[in-house]
Amino acid sequence: MQTYDMVVIGAGPGGYVCAIRGAQLGLKVAVVEREHLGGICLNWGCIPTKALLRSAEVFHLMHRAAEFGLSAEGLNFDLDKVVKRSRGIARQLNSGVGHLLKKHKVDVIMGAARLDRPGRVRIDDKVLESKAIVLATGARARELPGLEADGDKVWTYKHAMSPPRMPKRLLVIGSGAIGIEFASFYNALGADVTVVEVMDRILPVEDAEISAFARKQFEKQGMTILEGAKVAGLDRSGPGVVAKVEVAGETSSLDVDTVISAVGIVGNVEDLGLDTMGIRVERSHVVTDAMCRTGVEGIYAIGDVAGAPWLAHKASHEGVMVAELIAGGTPHALDPDTIAGCTYCQPQVASVGLTEAQAREKGIDVKVGRFPFIGNGKAIALGEPEGMVKTVFDARTGALLGAHMVGADVTELIQGYVIGRQLETTEEDLMQTIFPHPTLSEMMHESVLDAWDRAIHF
Repeated sequence: MQTYDMVVIGAGPGGYVCAIRGAQLGLKVAVVEREHLGGICLNWGCIPTKALLRSAEVFHLMHRAAEFGLSAEGLNFDLDKVVKRSRGIARQLNSGVGHLLKKHKVDVIMGAARLDRPGRVRIDDKVLESKAIVLATGARARELPGLEADGDKVWTYKHAMSPPRMPKRLLVIGSGAIGIEFASFYNALGADVTVVEVMDRILPVEDAEISAFARKQFEKQGMTILEGAKVAGLDRSGPGVVAKVEVAGETSSLDVDTVISAVGIVGNVEDLGLDTMGIRVERSHVVTDAMCRTGVEGIYAIGDVAGAPWLAHKASHEGVMVAELIAGGTPHALDPDTIAGCTYCQPQVASVGLTEAQAREKGIDVKVGRFPFIGNGKAIALGEPEGMVKTVFDARTGALLGAHMVGADVTELIQGYVIGRQLETTEEDLMQTIFPHPTLSEMMHESVLDAWDRAIHF
């Protein structure tokens, strides 16, 4: 039996960050991981998908060479090499996490952990005791009846990242970040892509204007988008897949060779002993308070297993917060409205805070500013004139309520508004800020000015 100040179950972006921060604060820490350091995000999610998408982006730009006065002929791609690069980046970062844990003297124990009782974790024949246990077990792809993945004709995100072939006719079920990113990737490489979304618009968590703008861009690129639609079944008996699609009460058949199911995630709560511990689980996620406490003394839950938003940076922040709490500190609770969401499709989508509709539903009198990429010199010079920046303010106080973007590099730009939200900035602060020229960031300034009818360049 080994005794620790903190035991973290799961070494994803929440777990390993929590472990390192705990060690920095002088705690004796162990992290237990059943599969691979870095979790899904580093190995099969955030990072390797961005490597794939970068290859697709470069390929897309190569086809536009003539626009830039360049010449490129005989353009092609090697999918195996594209995937190999992505997997190599994942392995590199996996090794890096191991180095960081070793550097901070965190004990790494590989295996499946189970809670024996409060304060005790069992991994095969090992027993760990700790007054503080942090659940950071993450989540996995949700599978709906009849749409289960088989790795051949029907894929989850994991299959789509290391595909057995290049799809020719692809159906993507679900238009959240995962679905749209894979739709964008395979569309850029030449697949005939159809996206089916059960909600009334794609990217349903985004501001409605941003979703509508993104849809038009996807359709310009050749995608077929079906909103308010449902895949009622898949017939896999033939050489391909015949999907039964219901739209507005009418059913039609769609012939494809590959399906990607991206209909959400479920928390990894099984076989942890949570039921015997009295830890509440609702809809596959551990129930916690604002400080990630489960209700059972000394047991915390962070990241995807603790529910939405299912974002790596949210998990990491919670990991730091919980480690500081366990070490005797007084950290602030996480504010969901300061967490940015980013989707790395083409064009990119990014947002933070309230949408215009959410703000109005709260009864807030709002001022809304917009600025198009076509009005920005840097965007035109880059050959990226399609996009929009939208800002939402409280008309009475000038508080920045939300910011929403679609276009080139907006996943990098959004952090400016995130900092603004964190510092409780007002429209006056942003108006008085000097943005460098020529940059895409100038559109952020102009959008703020537009909310008060002061935009200069549009």
